[in-house]
Amino acid sequence: MSSPTAAERIIELRRQLEDHNHRYYVLNEPLISDVHYDRLLRELDALEQAHPEWSDPDSPTQRVGAKPADGFSEVVHSAPMLSLANAFSAEEVEAWHERVVGLLDVEHIDYVVEPKLDGVSIALRYEHGRLVRGATRGDGAIGEDVTSNVRTIAAVPLRLRAESPPEVLEVRGEIFMTRSGFKQLNDRLAAQGQRGFVNPRNAASGSLRQLDPTVTATRPLSFYAFGALVEHSDQATHSATLAWLQNLGIPVCPEARTVSGVSALLARYEALTMLRDGLDYDIDGVVYKVDRFEQQQELGAVSRAPRWALAHKFPAQEAITRLEAIDVQVGRTGALTPVARLEPVFVGGVTVTNATLHNADEIRRKDVRPGDRVVVRRAGDVIPEVVRAVIDEASARPEPWQMPQHCPDCGSAVELIEGQAAARCTGGLVCPAQRRRAVEHFVSRGAMDIEGLGSKLVEQLIDAGLVRSPADLYHLEPATLARLDRMGEKSAANLVQAIDRSRQVSLARLLFALGIREVGEVTAKQLARRFGSLSALAEASHEALEAVEDVGPVVAAHIVAFFAEAHNQAVIDQLADAGVVGVPEDHGSTGPTSEALAGQAFVLTGTLTTMTRPQAKAQLEALGAKVTGSVSAKTTAVIAGADPGSKQAKAEGLGIPVWDEAKLQALLDDLS
Repeated sequence: MSSPTAAERIIELRRQLEDHNHRYYVLNEPLISDVHYDRLLRELDALEQAHPEWSDPDSPTQRVGAKPADGFSEVVHSAPMLSLANAFSAEEVEAWHERVVGLLDVEHIDYVVEPKLDGVSIALRYEHGRLVRGATRGDGAIGEDVTSNVRTIAAVPLRLRAESPPEVLEVRGEIFMTRSGFKQLNDRLAAQGQRGFVNPRNAASGSLRQLDPTVTATRPLSFYAFGALVEHSDQATHSATLAWLQNLGIPVCPEARTVSGVSALLARYEALTMLRDGLDYDIDGVVYKVDRFEQQQELGAVSRAPRWALAHKFPAQEAITRLEAIDVQVGRTGALTPVARLEPVFVGGVTVTNATLHNADEIRRKDVRPGDRVVVRRAGDVIPEVVRAVIDEASARPEPWQMPQHCPDCGSAVELIEGQAAARCTGGLVCPAQRRRAVEHFVSRGAMDIEGLGSKLVEQLIDAGLVRSPADLYHLEPATLARLDRMGEKSAANLVQAIDRSRQVSLARLLFALGIREVGEVTAKQLARRFGSLSALAEASHEALEAVEDVGPVVAAHIVAFFAEAHNQAVIDQLADAGVVGVPEDHGSTGPTSEALAGQAFVLTGTLTTMTRPQAKAQLEALGAKVTGSVSAKTTAVIAGADPGSKQAKAEGLGIPVWDEAKLQALLDDLS
């Protein structure tokens, strides 16, 4: 076969294979058998090897080819990949619908109902119609770059089917494994003498995160899109966007439906509940989304979840097993969480050996004790929980479990606040479980503001055993730092200089840096002005602390507990030995030096040009004002810079004045 003819055949085979992929994964209308498809693919592969000058990274034959990775690099998402609020009953869905209707002030709402796929969320970035990146959800803000692995998934198009594709399109969806594919994979692994996966979700997650893409290519992964980000879109609704994505060659779930009203939502939920066992993929619930984008934007988001979407989970699955022990885990904030160690039991598609017990109050309420037979519940990907004990009246039970009085990680006293369920370790400066968070907070901008000491370097210092408490930072040597990953002599010297400069930080900043629970920047300033030194604050009584503005009984208890812990006091003494004592404030006053704006509350939003938002906040607080992060009826004014977001809209809705930067500057000039 001559080269021109070979080139024409290569182009034709690529077109045919891409068309068959589209029909199989997007339209669910295959025209040829798998055997016929494989025959075309082998023919194309042979031609491309014979004519390497016609190679193309987007060819169907190039789904595999990247070298194994040493690890996955981080990807910062262009917009957060938010989680969803959950509902477990029709009443909760109806309440959510009523909130949506109330916030939008409308009577009619169209929704899109989609099965909640039990897989791995992914963000696919296309530039000029070509796939350039695939990233996992991660923590919602930062994910992992798994592009090489995503390229092996036949359901993910390497090029969009459009003559004029968007300049940039980010498709968001779910990578999953079908039940039939999962069975075939486990059968193959068993035949090879290898251990299989527990369920399709674990198989999908493990396959996607293989460092070797050739392994991922052997796994039967599928993909459905559930949304998109595009700068300039003609689509006004989510349902239209799904149809548009399908026209671009991107598969979407065929069970997605557009409905009107809450009754239709619940009817579709019941229908999918009935269909669930007959589907070839696992779903753990149903997702409801407001269809119109302008209404989604008006509703906005709260915390890490959008107000315009809701996950309606299927009923939980339960099993009975033995509670072998209750251990205590210490979190990064010092919270002590009891964890049930269980005799292994299969429930909700996985083998469960651990389950949450939440807190000591929950354990007392449920009256579960080590040795009991207990009911364990699991719903979808929710952490399993112990529901109740199965009491055998004929058998003796052990004594009720008690929360330890000392931290299992560092031995510091455990703080129990009356009226609060959580127990916390008071050794915030020394506890290994809290160490990284404590050091990261200590060096942060609002605290000691040590430039160049980011979270990754903090992690290196802790892992290398160089920093066990914040006081150790002041004994670091340039030569030691220079040996760390991505640190040279100049960077090490600069960091040591930045650490040295922080010795002269204000008392308020040092107090905030210590990380005392519920002592924020404003409260730290009030305490610094009132007591003038750490030693005076450490000796203060509950009554003296509660006399300070913004300090109530709970915060006072946190402060007393922090300074009563000998481990914390030892670190404070070490800081003092290193010359870090905090420059005193104006001692003796209980408020700012000027009270011109006392009692007024401001919210800053958007980007300011003549000053930074922290600078504006500092100037307002110096005049006695409070600067808060959310708009409420008590807000005096919202100061809006460029791209203000939803806070300005909320202020306008509440009738709260919105100032521009010029008005803020005029106020500060008048009062200075």
